[in-house]
Amino acid sequence: MGIEEKLPSCVLLTTVEGVIGWLRQASLWPATMGLACCAIEMMAFGAPRFDAGRWGQEVFRASPRQADLLIVSGRVSQKMAPVVRQVYDQMPNPKWVIAMGVCASSGGMFNNYAIVQGCDHIVPVDVYLPGCPPRPDMLIDAMFKLRKGEVAHPQLGPDRVAFEADAERAALVAPSTIEMKGLLR
Repeated sequence: MGIEEKLPSCVLLTTVEGVIGWLRQASLWPATMGLACCAIEMMAFGAPRFDAGRWGQEVFRASPRQADLLIVSGRVSQKMAPVVRQVYDQMPNPKWVIAMGVCASSGGMFNNYAIVQGCDHIVPVDVYLPGCPPRPDMLIDAMFKLRKGEVAHPQLGPDRVAFEADAERAALVAPSTIEMKGLLR
């Protein structure tokens, strides 16, 4: 016999983490980081046909200080890599990253010195979105997966900063392209 049986039926019990996660998943604000052809599909995601505004995601922020989601859409060149990292560093915590397209996920067909072989070498990626280019409805699905997975279960408390730093360090441990075996060689 717990407190749940003593309360009237109109009282709802939850945790602070649950309430904050519920509030955050209804207000993802992505930063605009369109680097190649996938950016056209990302723009279509906010257009009337797919209408990201139905889920509170239509506000693409031009300033990283107002965004909590970075959608890296397209191939990342070696010259653009520091800019992508700077935009990620300027975003306030908590922040999430979606690698949109095969070029952002793994370098795609561009296996050369000028293209970074996956943006997970630069920023920690939460959701990989395959396709060349991926359709806007695939981006909608990736947003829902991110909302249900990462955003809905926030880490709160005094050790939150250390937890986020450890998660970022673990996510950035990726082998270099020269060490990879298989189709890349």
